[in-house]
Amino acid sequence: MSTETAKKPSVLFVCVHNAGRSQMAAAFLTTLAAGNIDVRSAGSQPADRVNPAAVEAMAELGIDMSAEIPKVLTTEAVQESDVVITMGCGDECPYFPGKRYEDWVLEDPAGQGVDAVRPIRDEIKARIEGLIASLIPAAR
Repeated sequence: MSTETAKKPSVLFVCVHNAGRSQMAAAFLTTLAAGNIDVRSAGSQPADRVNPAAVEAMAELGIDMSAEIPKVLTTEAVQESDVVITMGCGDECPYFPGKRYEDWVLEDPAGQGVDAVRPIRDEIKARIEGLIASLIPAAR
């Protein structure tokens, strides 16, 4: 039984600045899916750096995002992904038929302290757990 025959699902998280929500979602999916899902994140207008409050909130759960850098959204990233999850980027996200699109309405953590980011982080984690269950049904 070859593991090469089954293609890993791939997910792209997109928000405007790729500095908070999409970075936290990508970090959770990378950690919780344990290598069973390819993960990308990008922004339509990437910030200079990842939101320090998001980095701190994730560090509280043992997930290190300190080395992450916001990336610009490319058409290729969308084309290479099976699932595209947008978080407030509106019409700036390219659309390709045959992709699974989801829009997660989440509060923007930009400019907020870690106390305000924790509930956003926790909601993202819950959504990621549901996403993993939908992509890898055997995952428990």
